[in-house]
Amino acid sequence: MLNYKQLHHFWIVARAGGIVRAAERSGLAPQTLSGQITTLETALGVSLFKRQGRGLALTETGRMVLDYAEEIFRLGTELEEALRSRATGRAVPFRVGVADVVPKAIAWLLLAPSMDLPEPMRIVCREGKFDTLLGELAIHKLDVVLADRPLPQNMDVRGYSHALGESTIAFFATPALAATLKKGFPECLDAAPLLLPGAEASVRGPLLRWIEAAHLHPRIVGEFDDSALMRAFAEAGAGVFPSAARVGEQLCRQAGLVHLGDAGAVIETYYAISVERRLTHPAVRAISDAATAPAPRGHPESC
Repeated sequence: MLNYKQLHHFWIVARAGGIVRAAERSGLAPQTLSGQITTLETALGVSLFKRQGRGLALTETGRMVLDYAEEIFRLGTELEEALRSRATGRAVPFRVGVADVVPKAIAWLLLAPSMDLPEPMRIVCREGKFDTLLGELAIHKLDVVLADRPLPQNMDVRGYSHALGESTIAFFATPALAATLKKGFPECLDAAPLLLPGAEASVRGPLLRWIEAAHLHPRIVGEFDDSALMRAFAEAGAGVFPSAARVGEQLCRQAGLVHLGDAGAVIETYYAISVERRLTHPAVRAISDAATAPAPRGHPESC
């Protein structure tokens, strides 16, 4: 059976970049750390380190073992935090990264199940660029990242993508702007001022291809990496606004926008990206379980 004390000593040395630095940080004798790692290598039948100059470097196997060790000790830290929080009645932290291309209303719908758990939960949301959030996930500063795409295969991040749902894309405009457009959909988009998501949004390409296939020629008046900023421009009447049909009713009711129609062939899918293959954080499990029910794709009837 794996000796977790020896694995912890290996983890300390690997993170410190050498036995001497690890000894200084941990207060353990260099001989103790060296002996523990040698015993672990013998038990596993592999070499975890190799000599590189005067120091040590991880072997390929060592890097794999370090990935697992990071997850094991992160889970141990989470367990301690959860037990302390339960004992003291404090809320369990749930650290979420939300890619800035994900509409805020969609993020709320996806995260809402985590707020209804029996144990108190304190959600900590970070918004930012997809790649930046994945970096924070990799070093365990985040429990999960919400995005409009799965984890790219070419990224040097060990993680897993869990589909949370999808939505068709609909178009909205202020009543004043809608009154100036051509009758009928999608003809009303031809020559209309159009706001588009930025290049990082996964839906941008399919949206442009749908517009081209429909032989439409809108005037692109703005491109936005931040979905909230694009919505603000739409609410000010700057242009027609594409957004997830799942939140169309909310846009019409709260923002006073008019639903013009749906691009039924354009689907936006949302993902929870974690470092765990099997989800263990109760809040992440809650949002994943809630997503097993099919999400409605249709347009907002009440608009």
